[in-house]
Amino acid sequence: MGFDNLGLSEKTLKAIEDLGFKEPTPIQAAAIPVALMTRDVLGLAQTGTGKTASFTLPMIEMLVGGRAKARMPRSLILTPTRELAAQVAENFDQFGKYHKLTKTLLTGGTSMHEQIRQLEQGVDVLIATPGRLLDLFGRGNIILADIKILVIDEADRMLDMGFIPDLEKIVSLLPPLRQTLFFSATMPGPIKKLADDYLSNPKMIKVAATSKPAENVDQFVVKTTARDKKKTLNDLIQHEKVENAFIFCNRKRDIDGVEQSLKKLGYNVGSIHGDIDQKYRTKTLDAFKKDEISLLVCSDVVARGIDVSGVSHVFNFDVPMNAEDYVHRIGRTGRAGHKGRAITLVAPSDKKFLDNVEKLIKKTIEEMQLKPEKSAPKTKTEKSSSKSEKPQKDTKKTPKPKSGKKQSASNDVTGFGEDVPAFFKA
Repeated sequence: MGFDNLGLSEKTLKAIEDLGFKEPTPIQAAAIPVALMTRDVLGLAQTGTGKTASFTLPMIEMLVGGRAKARMPRSLILTPTRELAAQVAENFDQFGKYHKLTKTLLTGGTSMHEQIRQLEQGVDVLIATPGRLLDLFGRGNIILADIKILVIDEADRMLDMGFIPDLEKIVSLLPPLRQTLFFSATMPGPIKKLADDYLSNPKMIKVAATSKPAENVDQFVVKTTARDKKKTLNDLIQHEKVENAFIFCNRKRDIDGVEQSLKKLGYNVGSIHGDIDQKYRTKTLDAFKKDEISLLVCSDVVARGIDVSGVSHVFNFDVPMNAEDYVHRIGRTGRAGHKGRAITLVAPSDKKFLDNVEKLIKKTIEEMQLKPEKSAPKTKTEKSSSKSEKPQKDTKKTPKPKSGKKQSASNDVTGFGEDVPAFFKA
């Protein structure tokens, strides 16, 4: 089935063709025709299944021909994070480029002035995080009485981040007669209750179980200690053929510590978490997408909904405390048919979290052994020569520490077959 069988207009089909998309994903093929009939949709689909297009495409079709009024948006898309909101806005621009529709992106960490100016002109689509939306509503800059389509994206993530009270407040401000498109990767009890409250006779569409990791991602665990995690991470980056990688931490303070540790070793690294200014977060993520940064240390704020193609590795500096986050983390690699590798560092205190992950995915993750290789001690002449060497600029794409820094004895990693980097054998 092609996109031309889903009931989309020629202008929208042309935009899809410009992007190079040939066939809809299962969630798109199932959800778009239902949404175009103005029926409520309950979509259960994990990140990476193409669900953003499954609601942006029908929204574009249904909003064409109407007219937005000042401070009264015609549709609302709610997302849990700024990064996901920005990606939805990008999709709207791409798919709607041949239609004269307007949008406003409302997220925290940026100036309200331009957002208020756009709202005063009238917008067709409002893409927002709950906090900033309620802030502007409280100031009288938004009137929600004309919302005809509501999209709630990543509802279970809203629950994890404590946004359910804000979500309930926002929905109470909307007209009861509207179309609601509700998407979630999982359906815990509180989310099921919200879906029952917000949706009217919805069509349920379920695609790909959340507990199933991507098949083209090779998974490993490496046992270490909390004290040695940073050293182990450095060893792994050197031992693996890393082109670029996400490095996930559970706590914000650990993100900062890991970033600084890698910078001292000479890596080209950036970081993203909730306390970082939005402009800096956007700039850092763009630099990572453009290969200007090779390693991105982050929290689970980017584990869902952020699509960066060609990521070779995911390193879990910490085992996620929520087992389902493991699936979303490792889903950042192995995308679009490419192979990927996901390696999780496991300290003794992480064992219970690893047990939960393996129970969820119904698989024991293969252990990768790091075995130090004994080397002969250097002679005085060798030591003197080593000290006198000048640092050389590394021109290879694979992230490496700056040369000239003293390195530990080389290690050998099992599981790599004959394709072992040369510096293993030195």
